[in-house]
Amino acid sequence: GVTLFGTARHKASVLSFLVDGVHAHDVGTILDREGVAVRVGHHCAQPVMDHFGVAATARASLAFYNTHEEGDRLIEGIGHVQEIFG
Repeated sequence: GVTLFGTARHKASVLSFLVDGVHAHDVGTILDREGVAVRVGHHCAQPVMDHFGVAATARASLAFYNTHEEGDRLIEGIGHVQEIFG
């Protein structure tokens, strides 16, 4: 139920995604309420959005300072998005 965008073989740090059937701004709003910060929109990359045929994506930026618990909260938050819009 989640689509990742981008074709880099060794993708790391930035994950652009959509939850199937849910607008990126709705994903961002729900994750924000869960204390998970993501960016949503076209990320100054409108040609890429046009290429993928989407208006916007959600984007999680991960780095060395993120904890496993924060990653788990992102995954749980995406599960709640799916429950709400399921």
